[in-house]
Amino acid sequence: MTEPSWLTETRAAYDTVAVDYARLLPEVVEPPLDRAVLTAFAETVGPGRPVLEVGCGTGRVTAHLRRLGLDIAGVDLSPGMVAVARRTHPELRFDVGSMTDLTAPDASLAGLVSWYSIIHLPPELLPEVFTGFHRVLAPGGHLLLAVKAGDRLDRREQAYGHTVALDVHWLPPERLTAQLTAAGLPVRATLVREPIGAERQRQAFLLARRPDPVRQRRRGRARREAPA
Repeated sequence: MTEPSWLTETRAAYDTVAVDYARLLPEVVEPPLDRAVLTAFAETVGPGRPVLEVGCGTGRVTAHLRRLGLDIAGVDLSPGMVAVARRTHPELRFDVGSMTDLTAPDASLAGLVSWYSIIHLPPELLPEVFTGFHRVLAPGGHLLLAVKAGDRLDRREQAYGHTVALDVHWLPPERLTAQLTAAGLPVRATLVREPIGAERQRQAFLLARRPDPVRQRRRGRARREAPA
């Protein structure tokens, strides 16, 4: 079957820029507010629980979350990015793969991170991808999304000193919230911040969770049995 053009272009673009991407982006995640979101996610998931970053790139966010105590691995569409990630962070596991076809077993993850990776997907695919996220998250598992906030297509022809062909979709948080809820991942918190430095748009961070009916029933019973 013929591969979709967006997938081919995205892979080729990141293969092209992989080495310079790693050279130009700092290993320390910036700015501080973004780090705070990652810290909140790590503390919410809890130490030592299995987490996957989809669209992990060179592994800078994966490594940051590992330093925060998560048992995390990464998967990325670009073999070039994965090769850089493996060289830079040999203590972590990185695999080549696509978030549109996750190989993680059902209900196997306590956390899932998509840090500026769903922005390369055609928006009409997002409901299907979110259904896949729900499948691999265990009941009570947490999802963190980072996106460029807005509602437009930004076609990139230059990136990190290279000529590329790459679509970047700015996505409205309200639409993402509705789509995640429809996929069984109700959003528990949304943060939107203003552009910083060379950024041209607001940035949005969404924290969602797959409900845990068993835990909810236990909590409801505990409340009913608690003395007045």
